Amino acid sequence: MGIKWGVLGTAGIARGCTIPGMKEADNCELYAIAGRDAAKTDAFKNEFGFEKGYTGYDLLLEDPNVEAVYIPLPNNLHKEWVIKALNAKKHVLCEKPLALNAADAKEMFDAAKANGVLLMEAFAYLHSPYIKSLKNDVRSGLIGDVDYIETAFLTQGYDDDIRIRKETGGGAIYDLGCYCTTMILSLTDKKSDMIMANAEFNDNGVDIFTSVQMRFEGTLRAAFNVGMIFPSKTDARHDRLYIHGSKGIITSPVEYNQAGNLSYTIITDGKKTERNICARQNYALEVEQFARCIKDGEAPCISGAFSIANAQLIDTILEKIGY
Repeated sequence: MGIKWGVLGTAGIARGCTIPGMKEADNCELYAIAGRDAAKTDAFKNEFGFEKGYTGYDLLLEDPNVEAVYIPLPNNLHKEWVIKALNAKKHVLCEKPLALNAADAKEMFDAAKANGVLLMEAFAYLHSPYIKSLKNDVRSGLIGDVDYIETAFLTQGYDDDIRIRKETGGGAIYDLGCYCTTMILSLTDKKSDMIMANAEFNDNGVDIFTSVQMRFEGTLRAAFNVGMIFPSKTDARHDRLYIHGSKGIITSPVEYNQAGNLSYTIITDGKKTERNICARQNYALEVEQFARCIKDGEAPCISGAFSIANAQLIDTILEKIGY
């Protein structure tokens, strides 16, 4: 039997990404869906085949059959509902960014420990065999000592969206920059000793285009750009990853969180090698791994220490840009 999941919210990422991943996963069971709007909750229940539908989040947390809860709520609601779910003795997978600051993230992981349940931040892309292959090539020393990492994630402009409202924890760093920071942190164990950042803000007071430069212990430097600036009618997007080492480079134009036949390029001694990887839907891999953590004691792909370190980095960047 698979893990009985409760989905706390009817967000777009749940409908388009995570719930389809749950349906594809072989160790997960769609059990309950909860929302604040009865009609929308019923629509989700009927569309995906949930056994239970609840109007109100608390009702789902009171259901003793729910083993794990997925939380795709707006960023400003994560802490409240994660801790409520943990206190109800539910394992929790929460969408990124887990918390609006590192102190909140630590409090959430402390609550998980106190209740004897698991909490994992939902960075589905980090579960991909594509990313794992790329990281293995870096860690193997294939391109030598890494001295520069550059990445970017730019998307369409948002006319009226919670992701560009300050009261809901919106902005380019929270929504997109967390991909770049986790990518960089997953490629090095070194600590940053210098961060510079600047940003363009919208009328709501959130960053819509942000550039960050970092230096780490030793010779490693990193940089990234994130933005919500492309015209929405174009459906445009720009993703980039470049890793420079003492013996070669790795380049990847693949968008974050993609599945299918993917490739990145390795250049060493002037010769190009294409690394081709077939990746399943990342959200299916994510919920399968979390289920194994619950049932088999497997270590979470995204640890609490990693999530807290990432939150600390984001805290520093937001302070630098005056968010």
